[in-house]
Amino acid sequence: MSDYMVERSTGLTAVRYKSIVVWIHWITAAVVVAQVIVGFLFDNMERGPQRADLFAWHKTIGALILILALVRLAVRLMNPPPPYPSDFPKWERFLAVWNHRLFYVLLIALPLTGLLAASGRAENGWVPLKFGLALPAIPGISPDADLGDVHVLLVLITLALVVLHVGAALYNQFGSPTNVADRMPPFSRSGRAREAD
Repeated sequence: MSDYMVERSTGLTAVRYKSIVVWIHWITAAVVVAQVIVGFLFDNMERGPQRADLFAWHKTIGALILILALVRLAVRLMNPPPPYPSDFPKWERFLAVWNHRLFYVLLIALPLTGLLAASGRAENGWVPLKFGLALPAIPGISPDADLGDVHVLLVLITLALVVLHVGAALYNQFGSPTNVADRMPPFSRSGRAREAD
């Protein structure tokens, strides 16, 4: 019998993600939201010192996202997610699994494509960040390479996945007949859940 039982079907307790997974999830979500805001702000500004400063923040936050994504992937490999409820529809499970997999890919690909785009204009082989930090530029990137378009495309795909993910979370909290929402705190439908072992 599965460790995760549906409250409405069996009356048993749901298993939640481990605390470390929950923390990384919400920290990553907050950082990604901040990155999207900063990205759109500097993209619409005229060139100048203020735009350059905001762009430095964008690159710094991007580096943080890459670190978080790698940590998140390592934690995920060591902590499999709790199983889905037995009555959670297979098509929803399929979408949820692939949405998460694509998130992992994009959270790594976005900072790397951003680094590629910035590397073409890097001085002395380094891409400057805030706080006196810098990333090594990727060698061999031409200043004329238009890699920003690839980065923007990945941003748009990520935003579409975020909308799908948030929509699914809201549906699972307020409309789903299962208590799948119990897996990720602070959400709870049943009011009873325990952390995975």
